[in-house]
Amino acid sequence: MTRVESDAQLARRLAEAAGALLLNVQRSSGLDGKALGDAGDAAANQLIMDALRLARPSDAILCEEERDNLSRLSARRVWIIDPLDGTREFSEGRSDWAVHIALAEDGAPHLGAVALPELGVVLGSDTAPMLPAANTPPRMLVSRTRPAAEAVAVAQALGADLLPMGSAGAKAMAVVRGEADIYLHTGGQYEWDNCAPAAVALAAGLHVSRADGAPLRYNNEDPYLPDLLICRPEWAAPVLALMAK
Repeated sequence: MTRVESDAQLARRLAEAAGALLLNVQRSSGLDGKALGDAGDAAANQLIMDALRLARPSDAILCEEERDNLSRLSARRVWIIDPLDGTREFSEGRSDWAVHIALAEDGAPHLGAVALPELGVVLGSDTAPMLPAANTPPRMLVSRTRPAAEAVAVAQALGADLLPMGSAGAKAMAVVRGEADIYLHTGGQYEWDNCAPAAVALAAGLHVSRADGAPLRYNNEDPYLPDLLICRPEWAAPVLALMAK
């Protein structure tokens, strides 16, 4: 009898396969800079879309690299995909880029997988690790190129050490992996930037919300989702209180 692949297994398989393909593009294409990023985006997107349409033909898809089909708004199940999160970091040969595969159900981040290919790691909502010990002082993640003023101010108020990093997926997974404690972002993102990281973070027992404490909701007509907070549970109230001031 053929074993049916679960949604969570599918997410992890596609994230891992796309990550392996991206590493191959990075190391064997002979490209660099924007051309390398474009090639990686296109290759990973094709792999994921072909596999997802074959495996889940009835589900809707919202993907950064695809033309948006608003028929998804009437769907309960919507896969939310970022084939290459952190294109700049990928193009520069850094390790802080990721692949995001998520499934939203009724607007909630139901499950997801985030691949960190340079680290050889795939974190899934069905395989999320136990939270390791907290850092002292706390470590707070910010964009390595555009650190938001709000995040910097919160870090100063909490006495947290700032940790600059690239992609949203890499930052969120740094909290899941215990490398940092707080990821506060107020600089603008889209649903594909954070749906998979949010699903994995929730499964790991982290606090996940908008920067004002509201829940993250997905499959909106406008996929712009400008802010989020992913942190250890003990830091949620202090961060949200500071953001409310």
